[in-house]
Amino acid sequence: MRPLPLSLSWVAGVLLSSEDMARPSMEIPDGYCPKDPILVRPSSPTPRHTIYLSNLDDQPFLRFSIKYVYVYRRSVAAEALAASLGKALVEYYPLAGRLVRSPEGGREKLVVNCNAQGAVFAEAHSILTADEFLRGAARPNRSWRKLLYEPTDEERSFIDVPPLLVQVTYLSCGGMILCTAISHCLCDAIGTANFLHAWALLTAKPSAAVPVAAVHDRRLLKPREPPRIEFPHPEFSSQTQECYSIFQLLLSQPLTPVSITFTAAQILHLKKQCVPSLKCTSFEALAWHVWRAWVKALDPPPALRVKLLFSVNVRRRLRPELPGGYFGNAFVMACAETFAAELSGSSARGGIMLVQAAKEGVRDGQVRSVVDLLEERWTRPDLSASLVISPWTKLGLEEVDFGEGRPLHMGPMTSEIYCLFLPVVGDLHAFTLLVSVPQGIAERFHHCCLIQQPDENYINREM
Repeated sequence: MRPLPLSLSWVAGVLLSSEDMARPSMEIPDGYCPKDPILVRPSSPTPRHTIYLSNLDDQPFLRFSIKYVYVYRRSVAAEALAASLGKALVEYYPLAGRLVRSPEGGREKLVVNCNAQGAVFAEAHSILTADEFLRGAARPNRSWRKLLYEPTDEERSFIDVPPLLVQVTYLSCGGMILCTAISHCLCDAIGTANFLHAWALLTAKPSAAVPVAAVHDRRLLKPREPPRIEFPHPEFSSQTQECYSIFQLLLSQPLTPVSITFTAAQILHLKKQCVPSLKCTSFEALAWHVWRAWVKALDPPPALRVKLLFSVNVRRRLRPELPGGYFGNAFVMACAETFAAELSGSSARGGIMLVQAAKEGVRDGQVRSVVDLLEERWTRPDLSASLVISPWTKLGLEEVDFGEGRPLHMGPMTSEIYCLFLPVVGDLHAFTLLVSVPQGIAERFHHCCLIQQPDENYINREM
């Protein structure tokens, strides 16, 4: 078996004590592959053409794959999964194509060659059980890379890796671990959720119709001629006058993943600190709270301007709106910023208002301005003093059912310096955050994230 690197997996519902954290993490045993990986092609003819990638798709910081890991109590036969994947790829046919460099443009512009070459599908078997994985998944280790097929030596560059990799690992208990890697250049989290639900539905009900028709035309987000940058874009503007970089600090130190689950009661307590003068969403309240905790734990210079960058879905913010089944990247990064000292001492109301103002600023004109900016400057978000949050909640990712029940576990395969807000399996109103921080501040970050309320310990942790 040729694995891809795997640095962290998240398990919903596992509550750990300090004693649990002291235990060594479980090594996933070697599995075996009964056959070579195959290429699954669309089961019916699909359009053969080249798909333009918008400037939101073709950003340099999106040149990676979104990797998911799912654990199920009961398994589905590999033949059935491969057959239904072929059906799903008829609707989502760009995932069966290949990324190629465009001959047009002065920079390394990518397009999708829809050649129906196929998605990689691998099958493995392990003596591991689902319960063993759930018990031992609190502390990640490199052995987990065995759960996803690794491309060949000829496929090492991002462009050469097929847009969709799948591996199903059958467990000794009768369950399975299903891992996918989906090229972020092709779609965002909403697109991946639509694809996974379509694939799962076609597995459970082979004669069913795909619930959401995919729209692959990215020209809806083409830049204007000539480009017009009509708004400031602090999400891309680097703080060149600052000599202190949180980003460089993070890169220079050993990092450790931190996972904290916030219950619905905690989040409600956080939101109540603003009423009646201010109403807010759970995301807005938790984003401010985690941003402040992150800055307080890192303790940068008080006069440093710190930023919160978070992804905002623009499908309904554009005029005209994008179609519901739009399969490309349709998000921009909203940016809240203030001085480190002001954020550390901010009230819930003041901090949440910063988040709300950043989100409310994402409108049609601002999005078009981002697209035009990326046409003129192929740039990356400013990470020098920024916490990046990507919300994966409210997408139904934890409900993907291939016909044998919903997953016991859903989460990303790695922990990074950007923060994920993840759904909690079985609890619609709870959130789990996952982020990597320097080992020396992990305990302080956890303490800063505590939401104090009488008589209860509201934070459960995995680190």
